[in-house]
Amino acid sequence: MKTSNGSRNSLTRFAWLSIGAAVATILLKSYAYWITGSIGLFSDALESFVNLAGAIMALAMLKIAARPADEDHLYGHTKAEYFSSTLEGTLILLAALSIGFTAAQRLMTPKPLEAIGLGVAVSFLAALINFSVAQILLRASRRENSITLEANSHHLMTDVWTSLGVIFSIGIVALTGWEILDPLVALLVAMNIIWSGFLILRKSVLGLMDAALPPEEQALVHKILAKHMQKNVQYHALRTRQSGARRFVSVHVLVPGYWTVQRGHQLLERIEADMREALPFVTILTHLEPLNDPTSWEDVNLDREGRKK
Repeated sequence: MKTSNGSRNSLTRFAWLSIGAAVATILLKSYAYWITGSIGLFSDALESFVNLAGAIMALAMLKIAARPADEDHLYGHTKAEYFSSTLEGTLILLAALSIGFTAAQRLMTPKPLEAIGLGVAVSFLAALINFSVAQILLRASRRENSITLEANSHHLMTDVWTSLGVIFSIGIVALTGWEILDPLVALLVAMNIIWSGFLILRKSVLGLMDAALPPEEQALVHKILAKHMQKNVQYHALRTRQSGARRFVSVHVLVPGYWTVQRGHQLLERIEADMREALPFVTILTHLEPLNDPTSWEDVNLDREGRKK
């Protein structure tokens, strides 16, 4: 599947959808908290503010990531998406700390809940909105290979599970009168949010550190190369990395020294065409070397030592 700059530009509409969902759920959850006084619903509403900040950042970074390569950014701007997911992960952690602090205070001074039925109904509607938008973003992230949309989707699904947990706890409080359950569930929510934030931050850091492609994609690259290998054709110095949606693959192909430049070039063209067909949004750099020249084997490592004069 191939991805064009036009389709990358169109990803901003998903960020606008996420912003709209965040505003709607902030209003709904804040109202639910206001009428019930539930600290669990307060924690749920606070996470929606994080969703809004993350969605706004996602919109800005998706616009930057969609820009074509220029003289100052010859490899494009796709890495900008990692800044969005990094901010969202950080905001999630800050929200969790705030929820934990507020829940600890409510543990010391429990408070009865009010208008539970209406509050639960409003909160469930907010969860339904988040679930629908999360599924749309997840499908788009897989189709366009966008870490920004993926992070946003996972965050919204965390919000959905948070809302359902809070709704369940409020129902138990209404049935049993155990008011302490409300802040305890809020603390569990905070722990779940921390885990979600950690996973998002981890993926962002790996991207900024130029981590290799996922194992299944590396296996696909090896399979394509093996398809084109012959008795006197080998490859080495294979390196892969991912920068946002953009993949990078570089490899040295060794052929017999008596081959013509044209014959070697045609082989590399076939290899590159197969990789572009198999991997979306990929940039491939191939280097042709003579198989029997000893210097062809001196550049396997990332840093090649200078030859002695």
